[in-house]
Amino acid sequence: MPLSNAAKSDLSLVLVTVLAAAGWVFSREAILLMPPLLFMCLRFLLAGMLLALIGLRQLRRMSADQIIRSLRVGLVFGLGMSCWVMGLHFGKHLGEGAFLASLAVVMVPVIARLIFKEIPPPTTWLALPVAIGGLAMLALDSGRFRPEAGQLFFLSSALIFALYFTLNTRAANPQTVATAEGLSQREKIPVLGLTSLALITVGLLTGALSLLTEPWRPTLTTFQPDLIGWLLASALIATAARFFVQTYAQSLSNHSHGVVILVLEPIWVALFGAFWFGETMSAAQLSGCALIFLALLINRWGALSRILKHWL
Repeated sequence: MPLSNAAKSDLSLVLVTVLAAAGWVFSREAILLMPPLLFMCLRFLLAGMLLALIGLRQLRRMSADQIIRSLRVGLVFGLGMSCWVMGLHFGKHLGEGAFLASLAVVMVPVIARLIFKEIPPPTTWLALPVAIGGLAMLALDSGRFRPEAGQLFFLSSALIFALYFTLNTRAANPQTVATAEGLSQREKIPVLGLTSLALITVGLLTGALSLLTEPWRPTLTTFQPDLIGWLLASALIATAARFFVQTYAQSLSNHSHGVVILVLEPIWVALFGAFWFGETMSAAQLSGCALIFLALLINRWGALSRILKHWL
């Protein structure tokens, strides 16, 4: 029996979470061999240019306004990815970092409320205290509240990613805006065009930050086959392929369970971290990650309840 488009979309999004989680492993291996911001520069430039070639027709049809909005989204995404990779650089635990970064999902309605005056769903106010409890558990060190540098970078990245998700959603959908002539309808930006320009902007921003703060010479003068492999895997598999599959999945059906499926990413990261790096979690870490995951489910309760009703 052939799969429905909705089922294909769901399975594709599960693959997206696996590819995204694999990117954490590829990135950790790469930054052990090169400066973290330089790695992000090369990773996102390669992925962005590949997607730009695939979506060249879309790019040629984009207006100046659409290009500017795409670059603006990319700048915010670049700041978030800069904090993320520094969290990966300073962080001691891959799985813990993934759960901290996933807090962006909980923060999106709050950011949308603060900046765009959107009314958040009631579940947001239930999810926030649970998420804060998870944060407190992760920051406990021998009974004292002592957050580490990596944790602070991951938390900063979550805040910026929440703003990025909000801007990206508004850019990818038609918007009514006020102008001097009255209300005007902004066209949505083509997904591949938006994604490729945003990724290239991330590469340029992290490259500029790297040039100002990191030594390039050891990386550029020493040939390391392993580094090339991890860089290509990060750019082609964890970035370009991931966003391409995600775009494909979103084009298949409007009835996908994607908003729930995508919260699986931190679980995959924790499993990969345990398998690849032999990571283990303390009781406090397990409790903190469990509370954060519970907050993610509460935040997505509307979609989750519809899925449960459908299954039952």
